[in-house]
Amino acid sequence: MNKTLKYPIFLGSEIEQPAPEQALFHVLPVPYEKTVSYGGGTSLGPAAILDASWQLEQWDGRSKPCAEGIYTCETIDCSVPPEQVLEDIATATQQIIKHKALPVVFGGEHTVTYGVLKGLKAAGIEDFGIVQVDAHADLREAYEGDPFSHASVMKRAVDMGIPLYQLGIRAFCEEEIAIRKEFKVLYQDADELVPNNIQTLRLPDDFPEKVFFTLDIDGMDPAVFPSTGTPVPGGLGWYQTLSLFESVAKQREIIGFDIMEFAPIKGFHAYDFAAALLTYKMMGIVQRTRLK
Repeated sequence: MNKTLKYPIFLGSEIEQPAPEQALFHVLPVPYEKTVSYGGGTSLGPAAILDASWQLEQWDGRSKPCAEGIYTCETIDCSVPPEQVLEDIATATQQIIKHKALPVVFGGEHTVTYGVLKGLKAAGIEDFGIVQVDAHADLREAYEGDPFSHASVMKRAVDMGIPLYQLGIRAFCEEEIAIRKEFKVLYQDADELVPNNIQTLRLPDDFPEKVFFTLDIDGMDPAVFPSTGTPVPGGLGWYQTLSLFESVAKQREIIGFDIMEFAPIKGFHAYDFAAALLTYKMMGIVQRTRLK
């Protein structure tokens, strides 16, 4: 490990921290947790994933994603007011884009994604879409009076004019159904994807060429990831999730992705490792599709 750092770097047992301009992937840890509505612990997620990444191999089964360079950014200070946290996330994202790199963001609650989206916009990336894996639609105007809650983050996204495609949703309210119609949100819900074992997604021709992929851990089935505050049965499996991500990456340019709402369970390090491996395999998919 680089002795000048006060926090672990991703895959630090295998690689040195590169210069930021020499890395395709910039890992941004954001341990922000303010509006979770059931179980907590998402603030512990980024550190757990970074720690577990030290158990990964460089070879992901098909390639070496670390060959493209993985730079671990300084952890966002989440002790400041929420508005400042979101601004700091946006600023950090802008810096990543300036290095012509891809943000790989660890939450924290899903509100973190709003800061990333602001940063992408501020960096000059105007025309992009979002593909979201989640158990919940996150399309409420506000949750418990807070418009910047984890349950409202995708409403903030469509308010920004960003096209949205939702995958694996299985918990939503009537308000969110109406918002889907109003904003023409595309979706394939869990009751279609899971029983039919759908592995690929066909994006419509008019969906933006650039895509930010946001993955809420609760979008996957609790049998795979019980380590989340708001688990819902009937979610996506391990291979199905990776296959859907790969199908998007083959059709569009992935400009970044995040892993949200991971809440480690003390004593069950298998889930920490799974989250780190999921991240690394997604990096590998991006690497291989970019080389084609």
